[in-house]
This record gives sequence, C-alpha cells and structure tokens, in this order.
Amino acid sequence: MEKKLTFKDYLFIGSMLFGLFFGAGNLIFPVHMGQEAGGNIFWANLGFLVTGIGLPFLGVVAIGISRSNGLYDLATRVNKHYAFIFTILLYLVIGPFFALPRLATTSFEIGLAPFLPKSTQPVWLALFSLLFFAFAWAFSRKPTKLLNYVGKFLNPVFLLLLGILLAFAFFKPLGPISTAPVQPSYQQDVFITGFTQGYNTLDALASLAFGIIIVTTIKNMGVTKPSAIAMDTVKSGSISILLMGIIYSLLAYMGTMSLGQFPISANGGVALAEIANYYLGTGGSVLLALIVIVACLKTAIGLITAFSETFIQLFPKRSYQFFVALTSILPCLFANIGLTKIIEFSTPVLMFIYPLAITLILLALLSPLFNHRSEVYLVTTVMTVLAAICDGLNAAPEIIRNTSGVEHILKAANRFLPFFDIGMGWILPATIGFVLGLLWTFIKKTNQSVPN
Repeated sequence: MEKKLTFKDYLFIGSMLFGLFFGAGNLIFPVHMGQEAGGNIFWANLGFLVTGIGLPFLGVVAIGISRSNGLYDLATRVNKHYAFIFTILLYLVIGPFFALPRLATTSFEIGLAPFLPKSTQPVWLALFSLLFFAFAWAFSRKPTKLLNYVGKFLNPVFLLLLGILLAFAFFKPLGPISTAPVQPSYQQDVFITGFTQGYNTLDALASLAFGIIIVTTIKNMGVTKPSAIAMDTVKSGSISILLMGIIYSLLAYMGTMSLGQFPISANGGVALAEIANYYLGTGGSVLLALIVIVACLKTAIGLITAFSETFIQLFPKRSYQFFVALTSILPCLFANIGLTKIIEFSTPVLMFIYPLAITLILLALLSPLFNHRSEVYLVTTVMTVLAAICDGLNAAPEIIRNTSGVEHILKAANRFLPFFDIGMGWILPATIGFVLGLLWTFIKKTNQSVPN
C-alpha cells in the first residue's frame, strides 16, 4: 500500500530543503543589497526574490512534475552528451570549485576573523577549512541520515540563532528605511538589479542539484508512485521557499536599516558583523559566528551529498565514499584563496550557466504543451548557449574583456541583444529558439502525416 506523507513529514522535508539551500550567499548578499538599495529596497528585494526563491521553487517543481531522478535525467531531454557536460559543469560550480569553498571562507571571515590578528589569519583559515570540511565529510557519509542531520537538528538550531539577531534588528532598528541613501546601481532598473543579484545565491542551480536528494528522501520514507513523489516534492518545496522568502526579506531590510548607524560595507559579511556587535557586543560576534558556521555547514553537507549521489550515476565505477572524500578535499584547498577572489572568479561562470539552468527549468514546466519533444529542448538550449557565452564574457575580468576578439563579440552582443547591458542578453535568443523548436516539431509532424 502506498504511504501518504503527513504534514509533519512535509515540514521536516521542507526544513531539510531550506537548510540545504540557505548557506553563505543567502546570508551575505541580501544584507549587502539592502545597504546598496537603501530607500528603493522594496523593488530591489522583489527582484531578488524572483531569482532567490521564485526560480528555486520552479526548479523543485520542474524536478517533481517531470518525474526526473535528478538533473542529469532532466537534461537528457536536450541531448545525452549535453546532459553529461552540463551536469558536470553545474555540480562543479555549486560544488568544489565555487560554492563549497565559499561556505568555508564565509564562515571564517564572518565568524572567526574578527577575533584574530590579520597576520595570522591565513594560517587559521587553513586550519578552519580543514576542520570545516572534516565535519562536512563525516555528516555526508550517510545520505539516508540527511533528513535527521539537517531537517530535524541543524536547521532548527540555525533558525533559532538567526531569529535572535533579527528580533533585535526589528524591535530596535538602527535607522529609517524610507530616507536611506540609494547607491547609483540601484537608482535605475532597481527590480532588474535585484533580479541579477539573486544569481549570487546559486539557489536556482542548487534546486536542480538538490532534486536528487528530495526524490531519494521521499522514496526512503516509503513513497514509490511517481505521481505521489512529484506532488510530495512540490508540497515540501513550497514550505521551504516560503520560509526562504521571509528570511531573505528580513535580512535585506535589516541591511537597509543598518545605514542609520554604519556606512556601506565591503560585503554583507562585514555588515552582519557590525550589526551583531552593535546590539550584543562580543556576545553578538559569538552569536553571528554560530549562525554563519551552522548555516554554511548544513549547506556544505547537502552539496557534498548531492554531488556524490549524482557522480556515482555518471561514473559508476567509483564509489559514493570516493566522491564524498574528493568533494571535501578539493574545496578545502580552494577555500584558502579568500572570499573576495572566489566571488570574483565565480561571477562570469554564473552569468554563463544561470541562463541554461533557467531555460531548462522553464522547458520542463512547459514540456506537456509541446509533448516533451526533444527538438524544442535542443534548439532553445543551443540559442541560449550562444547568448550565455556573451553574458559570461561581459562579466569576466577586464584582462579578458579587453582582448580584441572578446571586445568585438561584446560590441556585437551589445548592439543586437536586448537587455545585454543588464546581464540578461539570453532572453531574446532563448525565446527565438523556443519558437523555432516549436516550428520544427510542427513541420516534422506535418511531413510525417503526409502519405507517400
């Protein structure tokens, strides 16, 4: 007999999913956006929520209604070779190359660096990274325990600690919101700026990556019918996304209010440290250290688990434990280049891969309308790839953008691609690709129906 999950089950799965999503970027980027947007925080936050919670929710829904076992399974609708390459690239981005090192580095720079002399911080960062990924490795070795580790323990602890800081911020605000100064980047196209800032959380990418964990967790709870798994995935995802939206908004508005006492900081981590120290002194710094370390640790556990479960499908000759070890060792090394450098290196890669993830999610949602025809997936993706390369190059460091070949590409893209200047030049090509794909399927169907 098919098991039916209770509301309590949905709550625990939703808590686990929230815990997996909410890591380093989820804490620091909304706060910094709040400081930069100032009095325009409403529209900036609205744009941020579209990519910060809207796209992740659609990603979870896409995995659910497509009845896929994970990202690779879903991406094969484009092409098996594309699915293989795209899956590896996405997991490397949210795994050992960018997201995982950022988790350890953010934990250190916000939680421990304020207590240490600058001269000794590189050594302490190396030691902290080693301990951080040792704990993440230990918790990731048994994926069936993820619901207990994250959903029932680490995430409730995190919400309790963060709730204390947010309570101080809103019951005793540092300054008004309406008169907070607005930085130039948020004086025009406020919604779009917030929208692209949401890319930094990596959550739309993570929603595709965590799909395999959600599906596996629901199956382990006794649900086996594909339609029931799909519905339970959507219900659990709804709880997670609602909670994320509330926390994001509170953090963003807290950042705006902090302008009443502090100047704009270099990043959201610095702002959080100043706010916590203002309200609680040294105790606030300790509280923030616990918040950040717990937040980042639970997300690291999820990313290592998702990476390893996916890669044993792609490379079945290797064991799950091999990939858990590999995905713990590599980010431990990369974490030592520092938070600012990690963000700098990751931005052009994110600008390239995000459009591909967004179009895959939207195609999966619209798939029943065109009968899941692979031609639509293929043409839309090819057109998106071409534009996404331009978006990625446009976000690259100047040394790359100033080379002659890249300059010509960027000038042409700026001339022919609408919205290219705001990092969304992929929209028109993706739309054209979708229409061409539909025409291709229509012509192909017509030709097949014509008798010889």
